[in-house]
Amino acid sequence: MKSSNHRLGRSAALLVSALGASVLLSACAPLLLGGAAVGSAMVVTDRRSTGTQLDDQGIELKAVNRIAPIAGDRGHVSATSYNKVVLLSGEVPDEAMRARVEQQVRSIEGVRSVVNELAILAPSSLTARSNDSLLTSKVKATLVDAKDIQASAIKVVTERGTVYLMGVVTEREATRASDLARSVSGVQKVVRVFEVITEAQLANTKPAPVVEK
Repeated sequence: MKSSNHRLGRSAALLVSALGASVLLSACAPLLLGGAAVGSAMVVTDRRSTGTQLDDQGIELKAVNRIAPIAGDRGHVSATSYNKVVLLSGEVPDEAMRARVEQQVRSIEGVRSVVNELAILAPSSLTARSNDSLLTSKVKATLVDAKDIQASAIKVVTERGTVYLMGVVTEREATRASDLARSVSGVQKVVRVFEVITEAQLANTKPAPVVEK
């Protein structure tokens, strides 16, 4: 009996560990929710169509390939695409590189618009980027814990303590998500990069399964 209880306890501990790890997934993986339960599993959904999710992944890959030769080791640039809107974040040494990166990304087929948040600064340190990753995880966990917002509808990107929120959301959701992000210790600023829709449009949205990267 003691051996059996030990095995059960160990299994429970492994389950708790796995659930905890899921909260700390990177921005590249779906964090949650908004899905329907099937048996004991959760079907994760996205407000973008499957085709748009694939388009976003393609845009990000093309952006990396175009940015790398420009920035080299002189800049640190991230390109995040959501619903074909691309957020450029990071650091570049001068305005010329900032403009050139934007032009290259804007010319990628399918890109609807570019939000250029590149700062003219020296590249951030590995420590700063680690801190940003931790903040991203904390903000995601806060959105999940709130229960009154669909966390899977919101993408979180953090640079130098500034949190960028992307997604297709209602004004109510945008305000709530922004307030929650601001409540996280260490967050210096919250920038909304949302595409805002009406409650009626949300009601007519048909979520699609999340496409894994």
